[in-house]
Amino acid sequence: MSEAPLDLVIVGAGFSGLAMAIRARQAGFDRLLVLEKAAGVGGTWRENTYPGAACDVPSQLYSLSFAPKSDWSRLFAPQPEIEAYLEGLVAAHGLAPFLRLETCVTRAVFDAEAGLWRVETDRGVVSARVLVGAMGALHHPALPRLPGLERFSGKAFHSATWDHSCDLRAKRVGVIGTGASAVQFVPEIVGRVAHLTQFQRSAPWILPRGDRPTGRGFQWLMRIAPLRRLHRASLFWRREVAALAGFTRVSRVTALAEAWSRRHLAASIADPALRRQLTPDYRLGCKRVLLSDDYYPALARPNASLVTAPIREVLPHGIVTADGAEHPLDMLIFATGFAPGGSVVRTEVIGRDGLSLLQAWKQGADAFRGVSVAGFPNFFLLLGPNTGLGHNSVLLMVEAQVAHVLGALKRLRDQPGGVLEVRPEAQARFRAEVDARMQDSIWTQGGCGSWYLDRAGRNRTLWPGTVGDYVRGTERMRVEDYRLTDPPGLCPGPTKGLVLSKP
Repeated sequence: MSEAPLDLVIVGAGFSGLAMAIRARQAGFDRLLVLEKAAGVGGTWRENTYPGAACDVPSQLYSLSFAPKSDWSRLFAPQPEIEAYLEGLVAAHGLAPFLRLETCVTRAVFDAEAGLWRVETDRGVVSARVLVGAMGALHHPALPRLPGLERFSGKAFHSATWDHSCDLRAKRVGVIGTGASAVQFVPEIVGRVAHLTQFQRSAPWILPRGDRPTGRGFQWLMRIAPLRRLHRASLFWRREVAALAGFTRVSRVTALAEAWSRRHLAASIADPALRRQLTPDYRLGCKRVLLSDDYYPALARPNASLVTAPIREVLPHGIVTADGAEHPLDMLIFATGFAPGGSVVRTEVIGRDGLSLLQAWKQGADAFRGVSVAGFPNFFLLLGPNTGLGHNSVLLMVEAQVAHVLGALKRLRDQPGGVLEVRPEAQARFRAEVDARMQDSIWTQGGCGSWYLDRAGRNRTLWPGTVGDYVRGTERMRVEDYRLTDPPGLCPGPTKGLVLSKP
């Protein structure tokens, strides 16, 4: 079945992909498709179903500004509720006919003669003027390389691929990693297992979460639009002021937050030796700051132990650490995060003159405003390089990026057949600005190594400033940052398209 070229193809049906599709349709771009390899929408909130999974940003802020929800059950929404919210977006905005689930993108090539992207999938090829990568970064689990791991005879899985068929009762469970997922699932399972051994390479900074049910009264108030907007604004500005006051640098704010965290630790852990083990040796903010009210009490339980010695090897029935101690285990759970770059670096994207995205990024991921890459016309990223946050809701960044892409779409609509590409000098200027701001940031001066940094020690993950600063520079697409040209051929013929079966 042949299909005429589309206006837009979006790869990924998580928060950013759905936001892009909704806003594009509202702007009159109805010739679009959202391609998703999974059997449902939700992205990371569909995949991560471990016990206790929840957002660490307040629910009213961790939702799209144009799709509010008044009845979040808790101040910090649990995973099933966030997944249901995303599924609700599909129904509320009529996206089902534009979704192609269980469709894996294998390759995308820019056809310079036609000015079109040819997107190859396991269901055929679809062509579009604009390609948007919304694949996300927290998608591919990172597994540790431990000597002897293949010999372990018990069950072993990553928190992002939680095996709910496993019965944890009466099991000796080892947890490797102390990141955001561990602090959520460890308190949930420690009461069910015979013994839990937490293997810690470095202690995380943890602040109180203060989570609780919202209650009917609060939910009723959130139905009143001005009050809901006021509450959302207060949540935003409390976090934004922290960045303005110095949260992204080693500053007085750093010291105040560290004191708060230490008080939280002291109030939760009575044992001074355990408290010392759980005290970080780097500055707060250098790695992801975690929120939890129950992680410390979970490790203080009599059936839990904290191991800080490095892992030497894995045995069939346990782990041996560098100090020679053997820790018998029936099960291993990896809370070791995700591989940097996500799906975008695992998909073959070929731009102008045969340049692949992997080649363009051989020195590190780079994009103008985290959105556009020189050499890749009519191609845009959502949550691309240097657009992550350590202090506020990343969905605010997503909405600014969606607005930027909409500006490009409107520009292209005004010039049929046109090809829009970011100027290399604009991208280089943005890279230089980010690098300069990173030099005295907490991520480079905080005394730690983290997945935020690439092999050269360059932070290509986070945004070094405030959300407001990013939004002001991103949401309006400036014509002077781009080059708009016509492709050699303006009359592309039909292409083999996807079989557009009804969902």
